[in-house]
Amino acid sequence: MHHLVSPTPPADQELPEFVRELLWDYANQRLTWHSARDLIIRRVLSEGSWPAVSWLRRRLGDTGIRRWIVEHDGRPLDPQQLCFWQVTVGLPPELVQRWLQDEPRRIWWERAR
Repeated sequence: MHHLVSPTPPADQELPEFVRELLWDYANQRLTWHSARDLIIRRVLSEGSWPAVSWLRRRLGDTGIRRWIVEHDGRPLDPQQLCFWQVTVGLPPELVQRWLQDEPRRIWWERAR
């Protein structure tokens, strides 16, 4: 069972340190939520610490996270991450199963291990 987290509007454009460290390869750029929203969400969902995940859930809410994952067809998440987000934000199980059984993804996941 997942908890519904309601989104809160951003207080400012400054990203917390625990989010900025996920964007290490963009350290010389001034990234904000509005300028790099997709990149920030992608990194937090796939590589974020618990504080970063909690921050994103407060920012988008579970519905927003679920919508983003569905709109991006479950990419760039690996099988463990997909299962985590399925439980956490209530992704439809049949959709997650379809992503997990997708042959090109499975080949990539096997190669990346």
